[in-house]
Amino acid sequence: MALRVMVVNDSKEILNLFQEILTDEGYEVYLDSFGMDDLPEIERIKPDLLILDYVVGRERSGWQLLQKLKMRRSTANIPVVICTTAIRLAQDMEGYLTAKGVSIVLKPFDIEDLLEGIKKALEIKRSAVSLANGENGPDN
Repeated sequence: MALRVMVVNDSKEILNLFQEILTDEGYEVYLDSFGMDDLPEIERIKPDLLILDYVVGRERSGWQLLQKLKMRRSTANIPVVICTTAIRLAQDMEGYLTAKGVSIVLKPFDIEDLLEGIKKALEIKRSAVSLANGENGPDN
């Protein structure tokens, strides 16, 4: 079964680009533009990974959505890759974001960098699940 990746971005062109890249890599892709219903839609789809733009226009809609995701039990453990042109903001928050299991890919990105960011985020999630299930421990 293909992993579900949801992309939330304000640009139709960017959403189409992600659709093409991720579908070619074998992911089941869901697209959403920023709006008031993002969180319920994410809960409904239950993606294995979320790709999120950090700043939309002059607002930090992506940051606000990320905060809401991390505060809800139903979405807190979804791996997130932030794709953003807000390099300075992302660098300022990198320690916090990394501690929350959030990967960062800066725009404009190389496709291989994006795929590596996705792979890294999914590996972090797998490791956390394995540890929670008692796998890879000293007795295994």
